[in-house]
Amino acid sequence: MMLRFCERPTEAVARDLLGCVVRHGETAGMIVETEAYLGGDDLAAHSARGLTERTRVIFGPPGHAYVYFIYGMHECLNVVVDREGTPGCVLIRALEPLSGLRRMYARRHWNGPAIGLANGPGKLTEALAITRAQYGAPLDRDDFGIRLWDTKPRFEIDVTPRIGITKCADWPLRFVWANHPCLSKRSRGV
Repeated sequence: MMLRFCERPTEAVARDLLGCVVRHGETAGMIVETEAYLGGDDLAAHSARGLTERTRVIFGPPGHAYVYFIYGMHECLNVVVDREGTPGCVLIRALEPLSGLRRMYARRHWNGPAIGLANGPGKLTEALAITRAQYGAPLDRDDFGIRLWDTKPRFEIDVTPRIGITKCADWPLRFVWANHPCLSKRSRGV
């Protein structure tokens, strides 16, 4: 099921991941913000530089995790999408915490409101203890993966330029659950 879901164009998967649930162990959160990275001419995509040891999973079969280290301090979770051999991935930017909140608070050393536990790509991986150990892992496992709802929640989607990048930053490839309190940055639409 996850393979078929991910074996589609990157932008479609980025949009459809909103409302899905990321689970790692006893912690889980609902995806409220994503960004699409297309490879090729998308110079913000790691895969735009071609096949390397770091990016090899992006060129492999869809439905796997691409986890990388950034700024010397954060890990980021991406979902490999599109067809095998066609690089595409979706960065999971923010989650609404659903389960294992006590553990998330402890991992993040956070004592603020729950909406701040996973409202950024580095925050959500820390809260869910997702590390480069999950690099290449299939996202349909019981202990780590993404779950689709039988009946997806209803919400509006805003589309904005991606944030936190310098190349191709104006491309409207950030998808957010409109006005959700757990977003990494408020959306204004395009």
